[in-house]
Amino acid sequence: MPRGRQHPPRPDAYPVLELPEKAEEVLEVVDQIPEGKVLTYGDVAEIIGSRGARFVGNVMSRYGSDVPWWRVVRSGGWPPRGLEDRARDHYREENTPMIRGTLDGLRVDLPRARWDGPAS
Repeated sequence: MPRGRQHPPRPDAYPVLELPEKAEEVLEVVDQIPEGKVLTYGDVAEIIGSRGARFVGNVMSRYGSDVPWWRVVRSGGWPPRGLEDRARDHYREENTPMIRGTLDGLRVDLPRARWDGPAS
C-alpha cells in the first residue's frame, strides 16, 4: 500500500442509503409541527404507529437535521439532550410556551405547547 497523503473517497463513491420507511414517516410528522408547538418522542411514535419513543429519538439523531428537530421534546418537556441551548433559542423565537422548574431549569410547557397532531 503506498504511503503518503491519502485522499478521501469521492462523494459519488458512497452508496445512496434509502431512509427506512418508518424513519421517513417520523420526519414527515416532525416537519408538520407548527411553530410554537411540540410533540414528545412518544407522541410521534404513537402518530406513526411505531416502535416507540427510542426509535423516534434514533431517527431524529441520525436524520433529523433538516426538519424542525427542536419541536420534538422529551416526555417532561425538556429539549433534546446536548442541544438544549440551541433548542431554547428556537423556542424563544417561535414563542413556544415555557416554564421554569425548581430543579430542572427551563423547559417547554407541554399542556400549552403540545400539538394535537396532523389532521387525518
